[in-house]
Order: sequence, then structure tokens, then C-alpha cells
Amino acid sequence: MELDLNFYQGKTILLTGHTGFKGSWMSVVLANIGAHVIGYSTCTEEKTRLFDLCGVKDQLTHIKGDVRDLDHLKAVFAEHQPEIVIHMAAQPIVRKSYQDPVGTYSTNVMGTVNVLEAVRQTPSVRSVLNVTTDKVYENREWVWGYRENEPLDGFDPYSNSKSCSELVTHCYKNSFFADSHIAISTARAGNVIGGGDFAKDRIIPDCVRAALKRETIVVRNPYSTRPFQHVLEPVCAYLMIAAKQYENAEYAGWYNVGPDERDCFRTGALVDTFVKHWGEGLQWVDRSDDGPHEANFLKLDCSKLKATFGWQPRWDLDTAVQKTVEWSKVWASGGDVRAVMDRQIAEYLQGGRTDGALGN
Repeated sequence: MELDLNFYQGKTILLTGHTGFKGSWMSVVLANIGAHVIGYSTCTEEKTRLFDLCGVKDQLTHIKGDVRDLDHLKAVFAEHQPEIVIHMAAQPIVRKSYQDPVGTYSTNVMGTVNVLEAVRQTPSVRSVLNVTTDKVYENREWVWGYRENEPLDGFDPYSNSKSCSELVTHCYKNSFFADSHIAISTARAGNVIGGGDFAKDRIIPDCVRAALKRETIVVRNPYSTRPFQHVLEPVCAYLMIAAKQYENAEYAGWYNVGPDERDCFRTGALVDTFVKHWGEGLQWVDRSDDGPHEANFLKLDCSKLKATFGWQPRWDLDTAVQKTVEWSKVWASGGDVRAVMDRQIAEYLQGGRTDGALGN
């Protein structure tokens, strides 16, 4: 099974969280295809933001809104009548969720309720994808990957709120969409890296900031294991799922999206790879800051996605880090980061394994 991105040409996609890190990459991919993107985001002011740097704003309909505002969300749906909805808006940072649990739950849970309620009242919608996280599972710190039928119960407020978002989606699907023409799925993606992530308390952005200041990188949890992948892996997987279930609602379900087991690295090994590609004598140090609890070991079993769609990850972690360093150095030198993104998207779609990340 193969994904033809031309499927999206001329289609109207409502994308929540389009100004975020993954949302910006998704926006560029869709804009390059020729899709009609309705972007919906709080658009919080930041000193540096990929969405502004890459110049995609002029290629889509950019709407400032909060997914917690049901009336505004319904009005946007009614005006634009989207065919496909990809819900990515969230408060995505574990540490921030400890500082603001109420805001995290209201955004991640009620935001999902509101999006699905707007979908319920919009007859044009045929495909909905709710993007959650690999952290939705009850983490038992075991060495094998979690499967889609494992219990949901995230530990921290962020992870738990995303577990709740999953349950909300399941409920709406069973209660309101079981006999409808609307196909609904969730996608549980692993940790993503790539050019343009400026978030606090994420390892690769921390590495980039330290490198540009010529400081030693501080690594809080070098022995924690995560399923790291380049941002284009889940972005293209999301598009595949949304397109395939649009064409055949039997594909609707719950899908893990992560790297192969060989790319589930310890954080220290990931930083070693970053240091190798950055060069310039960069070094790192292990220094715990006694922060809040975060899972030590986390891995996904993506057999379902592979078996259903013939999907395979395309870029290994070494390539993902190299692409991230490439983007970061162009940005730091004042270069054309959109040109880098366009080139990397083309390389991703055209290259890779013979079986292909988007099908065979």
C-alpha cells in the first residue's frame, strides 16, 4: 500500500496546533502539496518560532483561536467545512504539566472534546486524526514495546491528560460516529527531533542552545531510553492514516508511530550522536537537577501500523540527528531555513529504504 501525497491537493484540512513544532512541519508538507490548510492555534508570542521562520503563514488560512473555546471552534468549522481534521493542539511539555496541571488538562482533554464536538456538527468532515503520544500507556518500565491494546494511564499530568484524550476519542467514536461516514483514529507517536524545535526541557533543543553558546551540554537523564525519530516520520504517518481512512473507514483505529527498535536510544547515546555531527569540540555532562518524575524506559511496538499499511520508518536516528544539525546551523548563520525544510522533505519522500516509509 502506497501513500500518494497528491491525494491532499485541493482538499480542505483543518489543522489544530499548526504553529507548533510538528504543526509547522505538517503545514509546510501540506502547503507544498497544494492542500487548503485551515490552521487553528493560540499563536502564543515567542521570540523564536519555526512557524514564523519558515514563511508558511502566507500559504494557509491562519486563525488565532483556542481549542478550549467551543463556540469559536464551531464557527470556524461551519465557515470552512473541512474534509479532514488533524488535531495536534496541546500543552506538550511534561515539566510544564507539573507547573500548570489545570491548564494542561483543560487544553489536552477539553480541547479534544471541543474538536470532536465541532466535528460532530460538521457534515463535510470524513476523516479525523487525534495526535497523542507514546506516553499514554501505563508505564511498567519493561523492555519491550507497548502495543495499542495495552492499558492507558500516563503518570504525569501531561501523559495522563493525553490518556484522557484517547479515552474521549474512543467515547465519541462509539457514541456518536459508530454509524456515520466519519472515520476517526488516534496516533501515538514517540519522541520527535528535527530542525526548528525551540521548546524548553527537550534534549535536542537544549543541545542546540548549548552548542551555539559554546557551553557544555547538561543531560539530566542520560540513561533513560526513548523512541526518538525525525519529525517527518510521524508527520507523514499521520497523513497516511488520515488519507487511508478517508478512502476506507475500516482503517480507523489506534496506531503507534515510532522508530525501529534499533533507534530506541538512551538519551546519552543520542547526545553522543549530536556531538559527533555538530563537531567544534562540543561535550556533555551528566547532571541531575532533581526534577519531577519522568519515565526511565519507553518503547513502542509499531507492528500494527506496519502490518496495516506496509509502513516502515525511513530515516535512522543518525540521519535524523544529522538533518537536525544541518537545519540548526543554517538557522544560526541566518540562512534560508525554508529551503532546508523543502529539501529535507523532498529527500525524505524520495529516498530511504526500498520498502519505503510510506508503504511498498
